[in-house]
Amino acid sequence: MKTKILLSLLTLIVVFFAGIYFYIKPYYDFFTNTLKISPVKTFFTNGSLQIHNDQVNIAILGIGGGNHDGPNLSDSIIVASYNFQTNRLTTISIPRDIWSNTLKDKINSAYAYGGMDMAKTELSAIVGIPIQYAAVIDFSKFEQLINFLGGIDVNVERSFTDHLFPIPGKENDPCNGDPQFLCRYETISFTKGMTHMDGVTALNFVRSRHAEGEEGTDFAREKRQQLVIAAVKNKIVAIAKQHNIGQMEALYKLVNQLVKRDLTNQQAAIIGKNIILKKNFKQNSVVLTEDFFIVPDYSPVYKEMWVLVPTDNNFTIIHKYISCYLNTRQNCESLKPTPTPTP
Repeated sequence: MKTKILLSLLTLIVVFFAGIYFYIKPYYDFFTNTLKISPVKTFFTNGSLQIHNDQVNIAILGIGGGNHDGPNLSDSIIVASYNFQTNRLTTISIPRDIWSNTLKDKINSAYAYGGMDMAKTELSAIVGIPIQYAAVIDFSKFEQLINFLGGIDVNVERSFTDHLFPIPGKENDPCNGDPQFLCRYETISFTKGMTHMDGVTALNFVRSRHAEGEEGTDFAREKRQQLVIAAVKNKIVAIAKQHNIGQMEALYKLVNQLVKRDLTNQQAAIIGKNIILKKNFKQNSVVLTEDFFIVPDYSPVYKEMWVLVPTDNNFTIIHKYISCYLNTRQNCESLKPTPTPTP
């Protein structure tokens, strides 16, 4: 299975700016002239946006799309929570291999089984907060968006090499009888430091599954995802600051090809305008690391699959951890389970 990692904030910010474009195009001159005032109160008068405890929560799913195996499996899952009062956006990375007792399958199958509604329900149970909306990005067209932005600059934290990176179109190549099917793979590598990435390179960076050492885990890929999130956010914010309505229109048309969503343009505009016009926007990322899970033995209970189950079996610890980051933000790391000592 090819893993497609979702660049969550990319999708979220693009949806916001697409909404802003739709919402303010007839009043563009007025909009740019009001950047000096604070219209925060007006954002709460629009009853069309569902808000809970001053927060709107959006499930953002990355699917392979196209002709890939399991095109509707959301192998990248993030919950984005935006707080209107604090002007803070928190992205929560959810491992795709979490076992769902309801689905009797991994959590990444929720969208494939029941669309956005089922995905939102299942993810709400994991993170402990209501999820009002969802956006699904099709990664078969992902490269177009990165290239539209002129590439992104990513600070690679660790050098790594992956000798088993799948070559598109070679998934079923018999490789002249090679039992290891080595012709289906190529070697990719990344060097620590700032790297400019086009669409193909960025996708490879977040997709790599068989890197040597620490970078070969799902949790490492989630951390790489966050690096790309920040890089894409910077490029999109730069486009917005140029006040070029033509670029925003082109971005809107492109994102409509990439993203399915149950969040309307007007609803996205409410959130996006608040982010842009209200002062002191803040962003932080939360990653559910391996500390929160155990890997049970392969068994019929889990369909003989490699899965993750929470250490307390009911997500209570995860709920408290996420609630801490969304609210008090004090001593949150102390809520992590204590790792079991290795014998």
